Amino acid sequence: MTRHAHAERLAMADLMAEQGPAAPTLCGEWTVRDLAAHIILRERRPDAAGGIVLKRLAGYAERVQREIAAHDFPDLLRQLRNPPWWSPISNPLLDEQVNLAEMFVHHEDVRRAQPGWEPRDLSQDLQRELWTQARRRCALVLRRFRAVIHVEAPGFGAARGGAGGPDTLRLSGAPGELLIFLYGRQAHCHTIIDGPSALAEKLRRARLGI
Repeated sequence: MTRHAHAERLAMADLMAEQGPAAPTLCGEWTVRDLAAHIILRERRPDAAGGIVLKRLAGYAERVQREIAAHDFPDLLRQLRNPPWWSPISNPLLDEQVNLAEMFVHHEDVRRAQPGWEPRDLSQDLQRELWTQARRRCALVLRRFRAVIHVEAPGFGAARGGAGGPDTLRLSGAPGELLIFLYGRQAHCHTIIDGPSALAEKLRRARLGI
């Protein structure tokens, strides 16, 4: 079994080392150092990881992340490359299910924050796995958008999202590009939206999150 999540993790860490800790990312004001600290918190600090999604724990998570970010940058990269042995994600099967989308998108958060980026040439196998992740995410992140949204990855499949209504949009692109779109990076991916122009623009600006 190809460990795509692990490969994305290592490639991301290598790119972070190349760009340096102060380099920008697509994660708002976060630098590479901040993004590395976020991933380490998610994987190594279960006491604080809940703050990533729960507002009442967000303050604590932010404090812990700042503490992690204060570590030496080489140490952050070492921790990033080597997730803890006791974590369930150290199981290769679970790693693919839980971490592939996270590692791929954050790798691209570093890549696409730099000028002149282009989508990578991805293997068919990786694209199939990314489409699986994107398809699962469609209904969840598009559920509040007032329209029927047909999501298509030519050669890989189709899915449907949106809250319904009289209007229809068609969102199409390669699996990795769709996944990046569905993670809220609509301005930083190569996708096509067909349908009413005002509604398409609204989707491009929508906050897509869990």
